[in-house]
Order: sequence, then C-alpha cells, then structure tokens
Amino acid sequence: MQIIENKALRLRVRDPHKITQIIPTSAQVGDHDVVVRWGLEEAQILKNMKIKNVPSPIRKSYDWPGLYQPFAHQVTTAEFLTLHRRAFCFNAQGTGKTASCIWAADYLMKQNQIRRVLVVCPVSIMGSAWQADVFKFAMHRTCEVAHSTRAENRRRVVRSDVEFVITNYEGVALIGDAVLEDGRFDLIIVDEANYYKNIHTTRWKSLNRIIRPHTWIWMLTGTPASQEPSDAYGLARIINPSGVPKFYGSFRSQVMTQLTRFKWVPRPEATDIVFDALQPAIRFSKEECLDLPDMMYVTRDVPLTKQQEKYYYALLQEQLVRTAGEEISAPTAATVLTKLLQISSGAAYSDNKEIIDFDCSNRLQALMEVIDEASHKVLVFAPFTHSLNIVAEWLKSKGITTEIINGKVPAGARTEIFNRFQTQPDPRVLVIQPQAASHGVTLHAANVVVYWSPVMSVETYLQANARVHRAGQVNKVTIVHLQGSKVEKKMYRMLQGKIDVHQRLIELYREEIDELGDDDGRTRISG
Repeated sequence: MQIIENKALRLRVRDPHKITQIIPTSAQVGDHDVVVRWGLEEAQILKNMKIKNVPSPIRKSYDWPGLYQPFAHQVTTAEFLTLHRRAFCFNAQGTGKTASCIWAADYLMKQNQIRRVLVVCPVSIMGSAWQADVFKFAMHRTCEVAHSTRAENRRRVVRSDVEFVITNYEGVALIGDAVLEDGRFDLIIVDEANYYKNIHTTRWKSLNRIIRPHTWIWMLTGTPASQEPSDAYGLARIINPSGVPKFYGSFRSQVMTQLTRFKWVPRPEATDIVFDALQPAIRFSKEECLDLPDMMYVTRDVPLTKQQEKYYYALLQEQLVRTAGEEISAPTAATVLTKLLQISSGAAYSDNKEIIDFDCSNRLQALMEVIDEASHKVLVFAPFTHSLNIVAEWLKSKGITTEIINGKVPAGARTEIFNRFQTQPDPRVLVIQPQAASHGVTLHAANVVVYWSPVMSVETYLQANARVHRAGQVNKVTIVHLQGSKVEKKMYRMLQGKIDVHQRLIELYREEIDELGDDDGRTRISG
C-alpha cells in the first residue's frame, strides 16, 4: 500500500471493482491497482473489507494535543481504535492505554463521528487516571465524574453537555436509563474489562443494555482470560458476539475439558479459539514499548471508608483542641501522623497498644485490580505490621499465593521465600515490610510494586523500588501508590520529589490540623 502526497492510498488488489463499487472516492488504475481518497470513512471501509495494513488518517491530520507527545505505540494504538467501532486493547499495564483512547476519541469527535464518551472503570482510577488524563491530553474537552451516593446527581452529569463522563462499574446500572434517554453517548470505553467476563452478573447486563448497534465500544485490559480460557466469553459477547456460541456452556466445552463435576482444564486448542474470539484486538507488551521509561509511577485514589473517615476526623479534631496555641514537637507530630497513616491503611494501635481494625475494603479492592492487571509478579510494601497481615490473609483468601516478609521472619526462611519468588511460579505476591527488604535483595521476577501506604524515609522508598528495578530486570517497572487520605497524598508527592518526610513532620501536622478550620473539613480530608 502506498500513500500518495498524504491525500490518497494506492492499493494492489485482485478485484479492484469491489472497491470502486463501494467507495465513490476511488478509481481503478491499471488492471489491479486502485487509488482511494485517504479519509477516515474510506479507511474504515477498507478495514471492514479485510484489507490489511490500512493506515488511519489520524497519522496525517491530528495535532496530538496535550502536555506530552505520544510514544510510537500510543500512535499505533490510537490509529487502530479509530478504524474499529468495536475493539479490544490488550496493552500491558503502564503503557499509556488511557491516553491512546483519549486521543482516538478526540479525533473521532473532530471528524464528527462521535459526540460524547462514557468511560467505565474502577473507582480508584476515575479521577487519578481518567479524569487527570483527559485534562492532560485533551484539555479542550469537558470532563466530569459521575459518582455520587445519590443516583440523581449521577444522572445530572449524564444529561449535561459534558463530553467525557466517567463512572464506575456499578454506576452503569444507576445511569443506564439516562444514558439511553440522552442518546448522545456514541463511544463507551471500559477499562480493566476483566470484570465483565461473567455474562450472568448485573454488571455485565447493565453494560450490555446500553450498547446499541451504532455504539462504538473499546474494552481495555492487560490480562484477557487470565485465569481460564472460558473467561473470554463475557468480553467476546460484547465486542465480537458472532465469534462465540450463543450460550456460555457451548463455549466452555470448546475451550475446556471436564474432569470431574467441579473441575475443568483447558483444551490444547483453547489458546487459538480464545485468540479468534477476542478480535479485533491490539496488544503491546511493556517490553515492546522501547520508548517507555524504565520506571513508571501510577496513582490510585482509594476513598476512605466511612469508618476510616470517622476516626481519621475524630483524631484530628482531638489534636486541634489539645494543641491549640501550643508549640508542636516533632515526636508529637510523628505520633499523630503515624496514627493517621495507620487508620488510612486499615489498622491502628490504641494508647493501650491494642490493635483496632478498620474497614479497608476499598483499598483491598484497588489492590486486587492492580494484581489482576499485572503481567508478572507483584511486590506489596506495607509499613505497618498488622496491615501487612490483613493484606496477606485477604490475598490468600482470594486464591493468590502470597508470602509475608517482615522482621519476624528468620533469615533462612526469608532467603528461601526470596528464592522461590525468583525461580518458581509461586508465590505470586510478596507482602513486605519495607525495612525488612529494602537493601541487598534482588526481586526482579516482579515488575509491579504497590505501596499499600507511604513510608516516611526517602532512602527506604528508593531502596525498596530498587529491589525490582535493578540489573537483570528485563521488564518495564510500574510503581503504584494507593492513597486515600490527604496526608498520604502529600507524603507520596514528597517521596517522589525526594523530600524526606522526617524533615517536614511538623509542617505536615500543621497542614492537617489547619484543614479543620473549614466547614467542609470532613469531605476534604477524604479527598
């Protein structure tokens, strides 16, 4: 295929007449050549005719707005999406899928092919990833999150003129009627789409209900059918329904063999069947994205639960009264900030040294989302002993092989765990107290590091990251910060800026106390 002066495509085909009949802006040249105007509609028609390597005109006529220029794989991904009304994007975690989708959607808006976009994603990345990225890469577009305890507030956003509306999985059921009534959502983007693998869930049915024949829909996940081949069914039914049987049982029988009443194993041909079902699709692994930085940082906003927020606010209120008009010492600031971090992470110690557990279900769910999307093993750094145990036990209850590393694990046992992590399939996750493994240990079997909550020392933070990002690492590394409270957000910014938290303990303490002066202090604390 030849591009002529950025205006036309010249193709050599067996039957030129088929193209000239369908595309008015085309002409036959010679026996087997066709010249076609290089426009978006023409490119889409050629792609639908199964002609390979059709370039999208986004490459020639789009200015790629935003704070950063796209990487090569992001351009290719956006190009692919503009040519497919329904498609999968299986690019690995940390490769910038959201930016590619935003650019592709913006281009389609400029070409008058779509009007509004509905983004469906986990709560933890509604603001920190999607809303933030719309502001970064399409700041001329309007964007709002439809997430409120009142369904009517969500519907108000849907009925507005906002171009990008972002909601969570469960939010689709609440706004479904409004989406259908509005009728202007031409594109639906589903992020971390593995959560739609089961067609019998309310979540899947709510999404499927708002999809119309003309709807564009792109589903994103770095790990399609990660647990078993039959997981592909729910995704395929949305994007490629003609590629799978009408009933789930028939598909499962195609890709799995039943050994006992409850045990199924994959058939040898399952990989090829799943590959065909999950089409059209594009995938870039981190290793293929040569222009990516070696280490990327991702933030997930995790709202404090009502219980966590209640005690967080009560502690600050108590300190406001207790320290009014007094000088604050560094030990006092350190004690209070530590308790705030403990409440945020799910377990705090009382004055009597008793452990108080808090509902941290939001954070556990966000952690699971990260692990589900990870292509390799995962390290989870949790500074506090009891929250370390909460995380490890919860992961084990979900069937994820997990080991704990803290100061109580003997040196010999620690070495044995590290060796298994590096050389064997299990454990998949290590939950680590940072001080127990921040020096001298190589753990590059993992390429994702999750901070359950921030550490206080820049040195500990950098050394902990270096367990994965070191000689022998062949994969790009993603560092994920889970944050729910104001103090956590400030501390992560300081750690990335290489500012030691100990140097600003009193300042951080003062900032937290001062926020209580506002009437809406409770809301602002949870961010």
